[in-house]
Amino acid sequence: MPLRPSNAELELLKCLWRQQPLSARELHNAVGEQLEWSYSSTRKTLDRMLEKGLIASADHHGLLVFHAAVAKLPTLAALSADFARRVLEIDGPLPMQAFADSRLLDQGELEQLEAMLRDADPERPR
Repeated sequence: MPLRPSNAELELLKCLWRQQPLSARELHNAVGEQLEWSYSSTRKTLDRMLEKGLIASADHHGLLVFHAAVAKLPTLAALSADFARRVLEIDGPLPMQAFADSRLLDQGELEQLEAMLRDADPERPR
């Protein structure tokens, strides 16, 4: 089962899934205003994410940069399935129409996500 990031961790992961590697400053500039937090909060969250295995870091010419250590589609599938079951009380995955206007997923990824959600639902016919 993929790790489930917090809301703030998910925002940082989305940045990394779009473009990586990124420095802590670049990540903070991308999400700091939206999350209404300081640079030190971004650093603390990155440290927690490293400990949890959500991200990894590397030294790039003396600058510490980060990249996602969890894949986008399995993570989104797990979050979506949890939301459908726990919040909406849906027996089975969310309909793919719920993802149609996503700026995070392209058409190929939408199709892969649909297959992952379908395969994760034991009551859905194959």
